[in-house]
Parts: sequence; C-alpha cells; structure tokens
Amino acid sequence: MKTDAFVFAKATCCVLAVLALASCRGQTSKDAPIFGIRNMFNQPKYLVQQESDFFPDHRTMRPLVEGVIAHDQDIDPSLAQGRLEDQSGYVLEIPQKVVDDAGGMEALAKHGRNMYGIYCAPCHDDAGSGNGMVTQHAQATGATAFAPPSFHQDRLRHAPDGQIFATITNGKSNMPPYAMQIPVSDRWAIVSYVRVLQLAQPKLPPEGKKP
Repeated sequence: MKTDAFVFAKATCCVLAVLALASCRGQTSKDAPIFGIRNMFNQPKYLVQQESDFFPDHRTMRPLVEGVIAHDQDIDPSLAQGRLEDQSGYVLEIPQKVVDDAGGMEALAKHGRNMYGIYCAPCHDDAGSGNGMVTQHAQATGATAFAPPSFHQDRLRHAPDGQIFATITNGKSNMPPYAMQIPVSDRWAIVSYVRVLQLAQPKLPPEGKKP
C-alpha cells in the first residue's frame, strides 16, 4: 500500500512539473513589471543627451571641472605622449621611469613581445616586416594600399622612440589609434620590442634602391 502511494505521489509531482514547464512560454510579458519599491523606478532623472533646465548651459552631461584628470592618467608628456616637455619634438629614448617600473629593460621587452603578438603581429608579422596575416588577406582581396612599412628600413630604425610610441597611440594612415585599447606602459613595452626586432634583423637598403 505504501508503495502504491509513493508511486502515485511521484507521478503527481512529474505531472505538475510538466505543467509548470509548459506554462513557460518564453515570450516577453506585456504586463507592467513588478517593483518592490516603485519610487526607485519612477524617480526623476535625466537621460543621456537630454536637455536640462537646471544648468545654465542646458546640458545634462556635465563637462569635467577644469584641471581634473583620471587617477591613472599620466600628465608627464614624455610618458603619456612620447614628446618633450616643451612639445618641440619626440623623446629619443624610452623614459627611464617606464624602464624602472617594468623592472628593467629586459623585463620591459619581454612584456612587449607579448603585447606585440596581440596587437601588432597580425599586420606587421612576427618579424616586423609588414607582411602579417591581415596584410596578406588585404593584398589578396585587392587592397594593395594596405601595406604597413617594414620596421627594418633605415627611416624607422632612426626614428625616436617617442615617435613610435605616438604612432601606436594616435595611429597613422591605415593604422588605427590604440590609445584606448593599450595602456601607456604596454605601448612603451611594444616600442622596446620593436627595437629588439630591429637589432635581430638586417637593415634594409634605402627605399628605391636594390640590395
């Protein structure tokens, strides 16, 4: 008798479970949402780009107070821009603070190798010759203008470190800017690894001349 009751109870539970699942239609409900504290949902607020009657300039999105910077933002132009303090040119070498913070030039270049492999090699290839997979695909589809320069040409071998950093930061020609994707320290690390690649490869002849 107990066995029959157990089987009946089990069958009943299975039927109820099936009915419960069947009631889940997977459709968006048209009923109003349920809020425990409705005034938190209906509170007065501005939407993005909405006009404001509270501020004199009628802008909802408030500009930063003059002089305010992000807590992790570098204000030294040699570090953040790769330029001299008077903005007269680029720094010739990677700032010593960057090297020290990384634990030395060897550690900086090692980290730069990892960053280069992620962000640079797809176009510039592992050796810096400008023939990465993205470049090869672009050339195959007829985008012949998409051809990054080789790092081993004389012009780039003698370019200041700050100029290479600024190119990574701001982009150039077909190369997009990476200021938002790559932190400042990682950009400098990439510069250090580009120098390693240049030391490891023979120098190309001047442009327009055959070897």
